[in-house]
Amino acid sequence: MNRGVKISILGAGRVGSTVAHTIAVQGLASQIVLVDIFKDKAKGEALDIRQGAAVMDMPVDVIAGDYADTVDSDIVIFTLGAARKPGQTRIDLAKGNVEIIESVIPEVVKYSPDAKYVVVSNPVDIITYTILKISGLPESQVIGTGCLLDTARLRDEVATYAQVSPKNIHLNVYGEHGATAMIPWSRGTIYGENIDKYFADRPELTWPSHEEILADVHGAGGKVIGLKGATFFAVSVVTAYVVDTILHDAKTVMPLSTMLHGQFGLDDVCISLPCVLGARGIEKVNTPIMSDEEIAEFIKSGNSLKEITAKLGL
Repeated sequence: MNRGVKISILGAGRVGSTVAHTIAVQGLASQIVLVDIFKDKAKGEALDIRQGAAVMDMPVDVIAGDYADTVDSDIVIFTLGAARKPGQTRIDLAKGNVEIIESVIPEVVKYSPDAKYVVVSNPVDIITYTILKISGLPESQVIGTGCLLDTARLRDEVATYAQVSPKNIHLNVYGEHGATAMIPWSRGTIYGENIDKYFADRPELTWPSHEEILADVHGAGGKVIGLKGATFFAVSVVTAYVVDTILHDAKTVMPLSTMLHGQFGLDDVCISLPCVLGARGIEKVNTPIMSDEEIAEFIKSGNSLKEITAKLGL
């Protein structure tokens, strides 16, 4: 399965190396290339993963290399950039990571112009926007993981309260992957039943307010960072899910960050809405039905991102 698939990962830190390991274990590539400014770190991570390949279901060649080694990649994954530090503003984080991405894009795109580019680096919406603005790549080829991780966290929490599998929770997070992300509660269901009604009909179950759940989603990453210092397992599984969806042309609908062109009156901003993802990348951006209040929240989120790109001069 998927023999001949080449995936390059830019950044061999905790996220990049865990993404590489997850992709290797899931048998999604025959070759993985790790690129990092810290070459020995990349070599060590590649060697550590490759040494387990002999007992994996699918053999995989994992190497550390330079941009030239990424040539003809099917998928390129961006995990470059610094993590947000305590007290650091989103603008400060964005500025530093945008500068890194701007220096990298010309190097990697010239070797793999037809690759699908999966963006994990934060702030993911701003980085996705930056790549689209300076790369010349079609919008379909640049896929920001956006609110997919937020959605996974949300479904896990709701499922815990509902005492069912997260797979039975049909509810997404839209907007910015960050402080202004919003939840369209009017569309949420469990077993096809409205979520609020589901809990109202089962008084034995605990159900916090929408505001409490949203606060938990906003703070989910910070909670993990406070407990263990970083987040990398969940985002790696989410990234592998995106890769798997592309490779299998699954046409799965998921909240991804992409450029908007008039949806809810927003233009020239990358933000998460439900997208159809397949072998060609983002094949369609859906405009979900939401309440007037939810639409206002989404627009607020989009304008917040536009303010950041304006301040950065993008």
